[in-house]
Amino acid sequence: MPAIQLENINFGYTRKEKVLHDINLEVEQGSIYGFLGANGAGKTTTMRLILGLLKANEGRITILGKNIKDSYPNHYKHIGSLIENSSLYAHLSARDNLRIWCDYFDVSPNRVDEVLKIVDLDQVGKKKTEAFSTGMKQRLGLAIALLHDPEILLLDEPTNGLDPMGIRDLRNLLQRLRDEGKTIILSSHILHEVERIVTQLGIIKDGRIVFQGSINELKELRQQNVQVDIEVKDIPKTIESLGDQYSPIVNDHMITLSIDHADTLPKVLRSLVKQGIDVYEFTPKRKNLEDMFLSIAKK
Repeated sequence: MPAIQLENINFGYTRKEKVLHDINLEVEQGSIYGFLGANGAGKTTTMRLILGLLKANEGRITILGKNIKDSYPNHYKHIGSLIENSSLYAHLSARDNLRIWCDYFDVSPNRVDEVLKIVDLDQVGKKKTEAFSTGMKQRLGLAIALLHDPEILLLDEPTNGLDPMGIRDLRNLLQRLRDEGKTIILSSHILHEVERIVTQLGIIKDGRIVFQGSINELKELRQQNVQVDIEVKDIPKTIESLGDQYSPIVNDHMITLSIDHADTLPKVLRSLVKQGIDVYEFTPKRKNLEDMFLSIAKK
């Protein structure tokens, strides 16, 4: 049973203009799902629909097997969320902010010290939040989301405003929460921030899902359509031996080939050497994961 499932979701703020188009999305229990897309692609809107803050025009959303239309508002017991910025009382301490949220969630105040420790804010619990850095506020927002010990966490751009150390600390915290059995949906517009921890990945562009799979499946796409730069002494002989199969482009003593898959690269190199061609340089140019994200989004 998926933790969260969206089936054929369509949504628009007006009748004339759709924001989301036939969204089908499935998040496995115990996974960290990276929800990627440029700003304005539809990530936050999708998360608001999952929370029930917006109502889909068409389609079905289930949380732990239950349709949110039937389980509302009880499904909130299973989800903790950090959507955009948390609502904090700046003149109150972190501990007092959490105590207020305990009333909202009907949770024992004893839980406050527990979540402060989880997000590494236990040493500054008495400090007013107006003096908190952006990273500390993000961690306090996560503490609020964890107060009622939900099975699922929805985190919308949680790395916004964080420095590299803050991003690393958040990454370690999310991995720890996942090891404890939490399911996490993490949205971002920057792939390299999440690629180290996600187990599933969804890419949204202009309100449409354009890729969904594992990080390994995305890496496999990286092996396809590889270009390789080859430096040789005898250009004409090399072109003749290659033929038109790899669409060779000549630039000075360098030839650039387009290869269908990285597994073909050794075959090309062996063929050139076997035909007596002196190869001085053979440099594959694989796309990094950020390039893959942009390439998929463009397609």
